Amino acid sequence: MILDLSLDVAALTARLVDIPSVSGQEGPLADAVEAALAPLAHLRVERDGDAVVARTELGRPERVVLAGHLDTVPVAGNVPSRADGALLYGCGSCDMKSGVAVGLRLAATLAAPSRDVTYVFYDCEEVEAERNGLGRLGRHRPDLLAADFAILMEPTAGVIEGGCQGTLRAEVSAAGRRAHSARAWRGRNAIHEAGAILEVLRGYTPREPDVDGLTYHEGLNAVGIRGGVAGNVIPDECVVTVNFRFAPDRSLEQAADHVREVFGGWPVAITDAAPAARPGLGAPAAASLLAAVGGQPRAKLGWTDVARFAGLGMPAVNYGPGDPELAHTPHEHVETAQIHECEQRLRTWLGG
Repeated sequence: MILDLSLDVAALTARLVDIPSVSGQEGPLADAVEAALAPLAHLRVERDGDAVVARTELGRPERVVLAGHLDTVPVAGNVPSRADGALLYGCGSCDMKSGVAVGLRLAATLAAPSRDVTYVFYDCEEVEAERNGLGRLGRHRPDLLAADFAILMEPTAGVIEGGCQGTLRAEVSAAGRRAHSARAWRGRNAIHEAGAILEVLRGYTPREPDVDGLTYHEGLNAVGIRGGVAGNVIPDECVVTVNFRFAPDRSLEQAADHVREVFGGWPVAITDAAPAARPGLGAPAAASLLAAVGGQPRAKLGWTDVARFAGLGMPAVNYGPGDPELAHTPHEHVETAQIHECEQRLRTWLGG
């Protein structure tokens, strides 16, 4: 499979969509990306699994990372790509092959940017965290990611979104006492007891804190419930799974403490957690990027891999073409004008 990086960025997006790359099956696309970048004399290209890293080494005083993931959610009858006027349809067109196309075009055509640039095209973003290619690079090759600032090419409809929310899942357990359902009064129904947990959630008022000038909206919600033993048994346990989306002014520990405090009357087990990331807009590179992109930055309401950059001590923002509300849907699409706009604005910024 051959990628022609001289293609118009929208046409390149279509070509990327036409190479299926569901999480865990990115190999052919990673091969094509590596093959397209390797001949470029102004880049040093390295491969780690199905992640491809290309770096300029011009000795500039500042280095930035442009990162995008190669994988998509499972195809839903939307490959190959399909153009409809100003819209390009296809799996990953929005999340985030249009962003990858922007990165590839810049990597191919900006031989002497005003900042050194590290382009990162990585695998397994759409699946469990331990498989994430960016996380793997951070653990095994942090030298390849070292920079002063990072841009994650998440679909943001061409608006800079600062930082990201953290996410935490916990199991809150209600206890009961088993009994035969014909003699229910001899037991205590744990599912009924869990109603009090749901009442806490129903009455919960989420914060909307301002963090470094951006407003985040927290949320604490039940996302699952399990209980029951048999059709003739009063259950002795019911577990409510809750998800806490928290603002970046809380650490993981503070988020976990808050959930335990909210459900102080019940056992709470934290089952999964990922930290938030502050907006990162105070970095000098972020200020110049804002000037080049324009518009009003907003908070990222969701978790993204900017948190991985934050964990490496690097400020990062989300910026890319595509409406995030369309991601993962069968009718996923992107406005071609928005892809061109993102490419041009980043080209202007990196060109100095």
